[in-house]
Amino acid sequence: MGFIDTMTAPASLKHLFQQEFAKMVAVISKLYGLEHIETAEDIVSETFLLAAETWGMKGIPPNPEAWLYTVAKQKTLQQFRRQKIFTEKIKPSLVHGSTHHETITDVDFSENTIRDSQLQMLFAVCNPAIASEAQIGLALRILCGFGIDEIAEAFLSNKETINKRLFRAKEKLREIQLQLELPPAQELPGRLQNVLHVIYLLFNEGYYSRTQNRILQKELCYEALRLGLMLTDQECTNQPRTQALLALMCFHASRFDARETDGDAPILYARQDSSRWNAALIQQGMHFLAASASGDDISTYHLEARIAYWHCIQEDTPEKWQDILQLYDALLRINYSPAAALNRTYAVYKVHGAAIAVTEAEQLALHNSHFYYVLLGKLYSHTDKNKALSHYRTAYDMARTLTEKQGIQEAINALDITA
Repeated sequence: MGFIDTMTAPASLKHLFQQEFAKMVAVISKLYGLEHIETAEDIVSETFLLAAETWGMKGIPPNPEAWLYTVAKQKTLQQFRRQKIFTEKIKPSLVHGSTHHETITDVDFSENTIRDSQLQMLFAVCNPAIASEAQIGLALRILCGFGIDEIAEAFLSNKETINKRLFRAKEKLREIQLQLELPPAQELPGRLQNVLHVIYLLFNEGYYSRTQNRILQKELCYEALRLGLMLTDQECTNQPRTQALLALMCFHASRFDARETDGDAPILYARQDSSRWNAALIQQGMHFLAASASGDDISTYHLEARIAYWHCIQEDTPEKWQDILQLYDALLRINYSPAAALNRTYAVYKVHGAAIAVTEAEQLALHNSHFYYVLLGKLYSHTDKNKALSHYRTAYDMARTLTEKQGIQEAINALDITA
């Protein structure tokens, strides 16, 4: 089966593919069951291949979405009529016993059906029975319409590996006979938590991606935001932690333009031009952050969103860093991570000074991280410039990108140590 190559497709068709592929696959899978998800993908891919051929000769129609829905509907009904013939006439002659009769139903691509089907597909793809990495891959393919090449590039992997990963995930969906529906009320909180975690990982895959494709990095993050917004369409999934995750992603996404550089690594926060921060996204983040305070639930997303909010205010004030330090203390109690501990130590430095921060930093002993040695260099630059130089040189040797090395070299030059 041929698939649209979204890496080389014309921009207009690629945009339509990513926008409509997920909607159409979700509706077809909802109608005929998740066991037919690969058939649904094939039908939609065939529709886009026909679109590429037809539109290439005749031009894009006035309503391309309606054209796609009409063709996909025809192909879906043709496919499942053929399947009905096989099930009812051919299979019984090969296998004795009862037969499964499929009802041919019209395909409804209405706005409500698309919205409900996509939300249910989101919960299906993020089922905890599927490996976490495979959940992200399925989300990119089934929910976001990313091509295999793009998913491979995002994971710094290859097409064969990604195809195998997706195949195993789909086999798992069939094995557990998952229905395309929202979980029962008693299971919803736990399942929602898993969905939010996958969206969080998807956003991070873009924001901290090692791929040099800047457009792909942004698209990953914006798709994570779109999936998060999808959860706000239903009262049962529009929970405070959903709002907190959206706030966190908005605050981080607001600094996209300021992070961009011509080099091979993003511009670090301290060196960003705040005039390039997106004020509208910051405002949207503040809206979601306020909405997230409606309940008693305090999640890691609440704490990280509040920290991210403070980093959208470039001016240093005692209140800012005292609050950030308290937020990191709370975050580490809920969910310890070395990166959060390292960031907390910088907050200690801003609140209590370099001497106290050095003691806490050295207790972390994060010797595999060049950021650890950058922080030690920064702290010792106030008390012992020779030690600072030693740590900066270690960080320089460990840094993997030219941009990072340039930043460390500038810090070394600023020490102004004469030979």
